[in-house]
Amino acid sequence: MTEESSGLPHLPGSQWYDNEAGPLVRPYAMTGGRTKPGPSGVRFDLIALVTLDGSAPGPDDDNALGPEHRAIIELCRTETQSVAELAAGADLPVGVVRVLLGDLLESGCVKVSRPVPPAQLPDEKILREVIDGLRAL
Repeated sequence: MTEESSGLPHLPGSQWYDNEAGPLVRPYAMTGGRTKPGPSGVRFDLIALVTLDGSAPGPDDDNALGPEHRAIIELCRTETQSVAELAAGADLPVGVVRVLLGDLLESGCVKVSRPVPPAQLPDEKILREVIDGLRAL
């Protein structure tokens, strides 16, 4: 199909897009050009768990949150999810989700629990001794 037969005007660079692709929004437009979450520089691990706070707006509340923020809130409404799961569920890059989560954390819409560092986890040898002790009872 040629441009003349499709009825679409020829725009420079438009050969890579078609009507089915829908609007293209660059990631930096979703985050307002920001690449880091919040002024405090909070860093979200991929396995950090995100829980919806009770003060989060409902689906019908009219506030200043964008559609991407609302998508993350709706994903968290059903269950606690990791940052990686939210990125997959919202079909957004992880970097964008981290910035949006920073906004939601600052506004008190979500709570984030960070994973336990491996150095603070109990040693496997100790756990095996506990299991052996329990079996001996």
